[in-house]
Amino acid sequence: MKEFIQTLKNIWSLKELRDKILFTLGIVLVYRFASYISLPAINMAEVGNLLENYKDQGGNKQGAGLLGLLSSFTGGAFSRASIMALGIMPYISASIIVQLMGMAIPYLQKLQKDGESGRNTLNQITRWLTIAVCLVQAPSYLTSITQMFLPHAQFASAYYIHPQSVMFWLPSIIILVAGSVFAMWLGEKITDKGIGNGISILIMVGILADFPGAFIQEIATQNGKGGFGTIMILIEVLFWMLVVLLAIILSVAVRKIPIQYVSRAQARGGANRNLMEGARQWIPLKVNASGVMPIIFAQALMFVPGLLTKVDESNTFLAGFKNVFSWQYNVLFALLIIIFSFFYTAITIPVNQMADDLKRNGGLIPKVRPGKETSDYLDDILSKITLPGSLFLAIFAILPALVYGTFVQTDRFALFFGGTSLLIMVGVILDTVQQINTYLLNHHYDGLMQSKLSRTTNNQ
Repeated sequence: MKEFIQTLKNIWSLKELRDKILFTLGIVLVYRFASYISLPAINMAEVGNLLENYKDQGGNKQGAGLLGLLSSFTGGAFSRASIMALGIMPYISASIIVQLMGMAIPYLQKLQKDGESGRNTLNQITRWLTIAVCLVQAPSYLTSITQMFLPHAQFASAYYIHPQSVMFWLPSIIILVAGSVFAMWLGEKITDKGIGNGISILIMVGILADFPGAFIQEIATQNGKGGFGTIMILIEVLFWMLVVLLAIILSVAVRKIPIQYVSRAQARGGANRNLMEGARQWIPLKVNASGVMPIIFAQALMFVPGLLTKVDESNTFLAGFKNVFSWQYNVLFALLIIIFSFFYTAITIPVNQMADDLKRNGGLIPKVRPGKETSDYLDDILSKITLPGSLFLAIFAILPALVYGTFVQTDRFALFFGGTSLLIMVGVILDTVQQINTYLLNHHYDGLMQSKLSRTTNNQ
């Protein structure tokens, strides 16, 4: 504890790092404040209450469905009909689209290889595409918060202007688009002038914003049942910490492929002894190389089965796809995650390029020929480690549904036991700690995660 306090003092003593952290905190406060500003034509209190407690015709609470899931990524702005209701997700969608299009469009492929100027052009394309995505999502969002309530007369007090009028739709769409662009701008400012990973930090803040309320609600529910309520809360906390630990392991787990670099002088010597004396390094292949992208892709497609309920609203099997805690939803969800894990890993890890770079730089994998044989070897290893990685990722994604109703009693708290929420939080926190460690080590300070043993080893 004393060493941790000393590390915090070291962070505060570095003016550059201190200013970056304070700037980041300031931007986060602006983002959170904006998420509580409602659309001008909507009574925030009324609509927020309706979206949290409304039940569809099948009796499924919307808070446990897709609306509740989307709300968790925006820190509740989605369910509060806020000007930031779309949050940063349109930008994420646009980034994914640009990345996928980059595999098929030669112009985008050229930009990806053009260095700084190419990245700037891609960023500009992503920004404009974000606006296009917002123009699609904003009307869909407004439809979701109006059509479900319009048939019910008691919900009329939720709107200051009739929700079917032009004066409601046009200003609301413009404001929602502007709110999403503002969130994108805030994220870029954190990346440029803060501690980095601005977009990811805003998503993490939105997710964490609901954690205290969800935990308090879970405590109240458990204590309301009497008996072993306190013990169950303790068990839940310990299990949650275990899940977080496993998520960290999944995020950082790698398979190290040993490689050797041999200088040209050694190569001309032709001696095996010199070959074996080459510098040994590693190629770290991540077990979960695709990160949370398979979950995001799968969640995007899971809206399609939910739309099938309109074909036969009385079909209980189809109705299950509208509830993120149903077995129908989670079985299909897990299968899609496994499929997308292999797909995304295959398109983002260029094993052929890695093999060519090794050959060009005089590197080789022991007992493996350079060139195609190296490429095939890397592809085979990647396929083998992606299978357990995809299975663990699928288990994490459906874990909220497994714990909900068994020993976790509220849907809000269950969402923190896995899925995209937990993996994003773990990933962003690890990246942020790494950024801070880099600043500290560059100024000859110990990092946040550097142990006493490692410092002793370095001194020796």
